[in-house]
Amino acid sequence: MRDLHQHACVNEELTTSAALDAGLSERLFGSLQRSGQRIKAEQYVRGLLSVQGRKTLRSIAAQLDGAAAQQSVHHFISESPWEWMPVRRALARHAQRTLAPDAWVIRPTLIPKAGSHSVGVDQQVLPRGRIVNGQHAVGAWLVSARSAVPVDWQLRLSARWMVDPLRQRASVPADAAVGTIEECVRVAVANVLGIEGLPRGPVVVDVADVDAVSIARFLSSTGIPFIVRVGPEAQLRLDRSELPKYGGRERMAGELAESLPRLRQQVNPGDGPTTAVAIPVVAPPSRSDRMLLLGEWRPVGHPRRRLWLTNADVPSAVPALRLTRLPGVVVRDFATISESVGVRDFAGRSFPGWHRHITLASVAHLVATLESRGLSASAGQARG
Repeated sequence: MRDLHQHACVNEELTTSAALDAGLSERLFGSLQRSGQRIKAEQYVRGLLSVQGRKTLRSIAAQLDGAAAQQSVHHFISESPWEWMPVRRALARHAQRTLAPDAWVIRPTLIPKAGSHSVGVDQQVLPRGRIVNGQHAVGAWLVSARSAVPVDWQLRLSARWMVDPLRQRASVPADAAVGTIEECVRVAVANVLGIEGLPRGPVVVDVADVDAVSIARFLSSTGIPFIVRVGPEAQLRLDRSELPKYGGRERMAGELAESLPRLRQQVNPGDGPTTAVAIPVVAPPSRSDRMLLLGEWRPVGHPRRRLWLTNADVPSAVPALRLTRLPGVVVRDFATISESVGVRDFAGRSFPGWHRHITLASVAHLVATLESRGLSASAGQARG
């Protein structure tokens, strides 16, 4: 029985080695200045892929070289001065080459924590007033109908993390600022749009309890195609240049979607028939931010109505509706891949440590995705 267990472990390690080959490591970790850093980054990703249970610094160190490696792993993640953004940009470019994503998806992630010492931990207020102790982050994902890979993360910090001793203890940098989830979304969008060589959109924002109209106006100013989930209470105006027979007062998005049944259409975006409406609107207070309010009524078994704002100029709602399915791919792959490679598992107090851990966990997510689809670094070279 023991031999069978050892054989399984060996096979698992060989599989991981095959997926994370020298070519892929060089692509992703080439920005790290020292060869020792590149080796440690690769070892850490291998640990995330192979360690059973929670992926803590201790459990990964034990996988590498027992207790003697714990201090080295801790230093590499929490204190070593390597920058995570170049690794994230390389990760995004490789995901683009190998997985042919359809859009960026911006979604929040709640990471429950039992104590109050992990960086960014606060009492988080969820929809319907539920309160959970934990970290709140926003992820930017490259997504197709088949796969989703996270490539950038923003950790929300409340005011208490901006003052000593917490700020000093967590090594929060001087340029970090108190942030709302809405501000985290804006930074996430700015980061992904700044990655050289990647398409500028479309961007799908699926974040509850934010000022979706404000985010839509921000995205509109960038000139990229977007679609933003919006709540029924958001205030909008009909675009009278398109619908001159209707009044131009501000009305709630939910009311507008229900009030124009003649504009509804029966469509099938690929996952079954649905009823949709696309209404030309203006986002106040501006009179120039013209968009479409996209409403959808799905069959029994789905949320009855969903609302989105988009700048898509389409005769049919089908292309935009297909984009609204992509957050569901993120939810699925977060549960089946991200959780298993330790995206939620960093328990340290260091702000840089959190970013380095979640960056390497995102690399591990990509490796696992490539493995599941039978792809490798050579596939990316062929497409590039």
